[in-house]
Amino acid sequence: MLDRLLGNYLLTKGVLSRTQLMKAYQIQESNRAKLGVIAVSEKLMTIAQAEQVNALQATMDKRFGDIAIEKGYLTEPQLGRLLELQGNAYLAFVQALVDEQSMTLEQVEKAEADFQRENNLTATDLVDLKEGNIDKIVPIFVDTGDPQIRKIFSMGVKNLYRLVDAHVYIGRSYRVDSVRNEVMGYQGFHGGQTAKVAIGGRYEDVQKMAIGYTKEEFIDTEEDALDAICELINCMNGLYASEMSNAGGLIELEPPEFFISYSEAKSDIIDVLPVYICGGEVKLFVSTYGKWEVK
Repeated sequence: MLDRLLGNYLLTKGVLSRTQLMKAYQIQESNRAKLGVIAVSEKLMTIAQAEQVNALQATMDKRFGDIAIEKGYLTEPQLGRLLELQGNAYLAFVQALVDEQSMTLEQVEKAEADFQRENNLTATDLVDLKEGNIDKIVPIFVDTGDPQIRKIFSMGVKNLYRLVDAHVYIGRSYRVDSVRNEVMGYQGFHGGQTAKVAIGGRYEDVQKMAIGYTKEEFIDTEEDALDAICELINCMNGLYASEMSNAGGLIELEPPEFFISYSEAKSDIIDVLPVYICGGEVKLFVSTYGKWEVK
């Protein structure tokens, strides 16, 4: 995630041009294949096995390698080898900047230090961002002591990473009592826990996200885009409900709904997390307090 955060920082500061940044991302992407692709290429898994594991990621809160080991497709040493071959996304980004002579390594290190200072990050925060561990990254950006909200956001971001865009990154969360969006999809759940989880934003950005999720080139109507977003939210909440139910707290999902034409969600407290995905910005928001109203 630090590759996107630092890249945006360098662009904002005028250190890199958009052309330089996009070129670095292009090189980074070409040098860092997905684990399934590498496993098939190395003849450690078949195409059918890799596709099965990819499909299971949509129903399980686990990484590709963990599922492959559970299914008996990979051993721990084989997974370690694949991870070595895949490399670290952030290091691949830095290497691309240096190889293209857009920045020297010394300049990158200085930019890292400036970014860390300006965003009040600890050394541990920076390491977590470089490693891309979402469970550790989300608490850096989510300003709440409520573990339920942090868990819902973590589950949401992990699924956006797995199912929509491997280069998703987030901003700092904030609290409001109302959120107004051009379009919005949401779902509630109740039982052992009660909450409303929603995704909203400009239609153009939500449409990009829907295309990234469905892998369809064209989504023509707001209804089609919001249907896809509601399906995504249902997947996110379903994984959360399964995990909480396994821990002894039964959760029942309510039917997802969507709204168009500048709807406003109101509650006593709404935690909002900016999400930058598929070239746009949407808001992932959660309410666990008080009455929920959309109009």
